[in-house]
Formats: sequence, structure tokens, C-alpha cells
Amino acid sequence: MTDNIVVFSGHAHRSFAHELCDILGVELSPSRLTRFSNDCMQVQLRANCRQKDVYIVQPLVPPTQENLMELLMMVDAARGASAAHVNVVMPHYAYARSDKKDAPRISLGGRLVADLLSAAGATRVVTMALHAEQVHGFFSVPVDHLTALPVIASHFKSLDLSNAVVVSPDFGNAKQANNFARMLGVGVAAGSKRRQADDKVVIDTVVGDVAGKDAILLDDEIATAGSIVTLIEKLRDLEVKSLSVACTHGLFTGQAVERLNALDCVQEVVTTNTVPQDKPIDHLTVLSVAPLFGEAIRRIHDGESVSVLFSDIDTYGE
Repeated sequence: MTDNIVVFSGHAHRSFAHELCDILGVELSPSRLTRFSNDCMQVQLRANCRQKDVYIVQPLVPPTQENLMELLMMVDAARGASAAHVNVVMPHYAYARSDKKDAPRISLGGRLVADLLSAAGATRVVTMALHAEQVHGFFSVPVDHLTALPVIASHFKSLDLSNAVVVSPDFGNAKQANNFARMLGVGVAAGSKRRQADDKVVIDTVVGDVAGKDAILLDDEIATAGSIVTLIEKLRDLEVKSLSVACTHGLFTGQAVERLNALDCVQEVVTTNTVPQDKPIDHLTVLSVAPLFGEAIRRIHDGESVSVLFSDIDTYGE
């Protein structure tokens, strides 16, 4: 396997790329990013790519546009270097939230970025926890869509779950919350959420039995933490016994750190390393999904099923 695989990394999350390479048993190949005097970037891949299976690791995290452009140029460089396959390993796809026309004359960024990756030369995308299922269909190349739910569930299974309930901030994430609850063998509830702005939501009620329960709040992504904090306030009014928070993509942007640290009722905040975790969140637990990506890459390389990794839950893969 290692003879024909070459792994490069952009600057977005090099520690993840190094961990992934350790799992695969390959060296992280060098690349160079330079800028011209007019601020235009230039990328050079400094290892042989000819007829190799090239994997480029780059989540789309802030500065998102910088990291996206670097990724596109790395993909283009690999195609120009006669790579047999150019696989984009994107643990976090930021533009997945731009997935519908909910206002006049707006762009569908999720589809546009997918088209850009294909035009640059990507032949496959490996990603995790897209914001909505339809985003998978934006890509014209094969997509292996991984889920971190088994990894997060394994963490919580070590705790006392006899009084636990999984709570989704909204009905849109209720399917994933239900899958997660089934893994833990507990009940599920969901908030009735209305979004008033990017960082402002209203949760009118919570559907499900939560009073006196140990609530595990599950979301796919926490950015400004507006939804989670609003849900926590609602659950406190409903007299839950304890509160824990879990998500796949812990971005913690804007006032998220201050908002979460101000809540002394939260016992633990659990997230994964799909994005760099360098924010001072109290009671933060970071779980690695690099082994899951490593196993997916091994299966892709050997022509084995990736979806079998999640055959016991309602999810999908190639």
C-alpha cells in the first residue's frame, strides 16, 4: 500500500495530516507555498506524483478562503504532475452550510466549491459530517462521507447512561441524534428552533422527555455556539439534571469560547479533531477521527467497501 501512496498537507491542519500519515505508515511529503509581490499564491508539490495515488489533506477552516485556494492549487499541481488519482481528504467542508436557496439571488456555495474541486482535478473526496445529506449530491466525483458518531458514542459509553437522553438543537439534526441515541441505548429529544440570524436563534420548545434527565446535546457543528447556548437555557428551564455537549466540528468562532465557559452547568464539551483544537474551552475533550480516515483510505486503496464501517447505523458511504 505505501509504495503507491503520496500524502501532502496544506497549512490548515498539519497535525491531523501527520497523525494520519503515522497511521498509514507513510511520510508526509513536502510542499511549498509562496506568494508573489501581488499577493497571489503559488504551490509546489516537492515529491514525485507520477502515476501515484495522491492524498491532499486540508479541512476548510478559517482563514477559509486562503485554505480553499491553497487546496485547489495543490489539487491542480497533482493533476499536472500526472497523478493517477487525486484524493481530497477534507475532514471539514465549511461550505456545506450553503446548501439551499432560502433567499433571492444568493449563491449555492456548497455546490460551487464542489464544482471547483472537480475542475481543479480532484477524482475523489473523503469528508466527514456534511451539514445536510443533499450536499453529497453536489459533487460530480465519488464522495466517501464518514461519520464521527461511533467515535463519540464510544466515549459516552464509558459513562453512566442509565438516566441519559440525547437532545438535538433542531429537527434537521434529529436523524443523526436518533442514530446516536440508538448507539447509546437511550431516548432522544429535539428542540423546535427558528434562526433569526447567523448567530441568533430561538428555541420555542423541546419535544421529548428531558425533565430530570442527564442531557447529551448533539450537533454536527458548533461555530458561535448560539444554538447550543439557547438550547441549554431552555433545558435548564425544563429542569434537566445535568448537561453535556457533543459535536463533530468544534469551530468555536466569534463569542463561542466566552459563551460556553460562562455556563458552569456544562459538565463536558466533546468534539473531534476535524479542525484544529486550540481554543481555551473549559472541560473540553477532543477525540481523534484520524484512525477512521486512515481506515477509509486503506479501504479505498484496496478496493474495499467504506460504508461497511457504518453498516450498523443509518448513514451512507461509497
